[in-house]
Amino acid sequence: MTLHHTALGTTGSRVVFLHGLFGQGKNWTTIAKQLAESHRVLLVDLPHHGRSPWPARFDLVEAAADVLAALPDDEPVTLVGHSLGGKVAMVLTLLHPERVERLCVADISPVSYPGSREFPGYIAAMRDLDLAGVVHRSDADRLLEPAVPDTTVRSFLLQNLRRDPAAASGWSWQVNLDVLDRDLPVISGWPEERLADVPPYDGPVLWLAGARSPYVLPEYDAAMDRWFPRNRKVTLKDTGHWLHSERPELFLEVLRRFLGD
Repeated sequence: MTLHHTALGTTGSRVVFLHGLFGQGKNWTTIAKQLAESHRVLLVDLPHHGRSPWPARFDLVEAAADVLAALPDDEPVTLVGHSLGGKVAMVLTLLHPERVERLCVADISPVSYPGSREFPGYIAAMRDLDLAGVVHRSDADRLLEPAVPDTTVRSFLLQNLRRDPAAASGWSWQVNLDVLDRDLPVISGWPEERLADVPPYDGPVLWLAGARSPYVLPEYDAAMDRWFPRNRKVTLKDTGHWLHSERPELFLEVLRRFLGD
């Protein structure tokens, strides 16, 4: 399966970005444009997101294989993944360590999380949005506000709403809500059994955490150390789960240091 991706930059080492649940490759554009001054950057849309295809299910190992197929095979890459993209990046790195020179995992851990946290509510809110009542994008924002009061999160979710002449309402969701809803247990999990015979990754790993996020907790250190023994955890103060959009300048500064810029 061919994933949609966007390339920026013409020189330097290759850096590949993977977004989180409900995201798109273009979510990384602000950071990628600055990084593209000295690196070749690839922004990938994961399956069921953005402009990438919708297969029958979402599976972390299969998604990693799809991302691998999108990577140029001329040299190992630096892989940067946030949230769901971080899990896909970790799985890809463990299964194909020769293709990854270094790994940056942003606010996620190689563990199965209890439940799916806030995400089922977001899916329900998006599904329940009356698209027939949307004329302008601001109408969608107003209609979604009661269910998703956080302005930043609401704006993030609405990036998936696009004009669609083929739809009765004139709008459709670019993200596959049905499959992601059904497969949330897989998305919130970790394919432990399928990685049972896989050795740890011995390359350098930057593990970024938002200080106000529950996705990187001290009790998850053991799992990260097991799979990625050379990891270095850096916690960004006053930052939640979407740390690269909340603190883009700080995120970029830490990432540049990791890249050796």
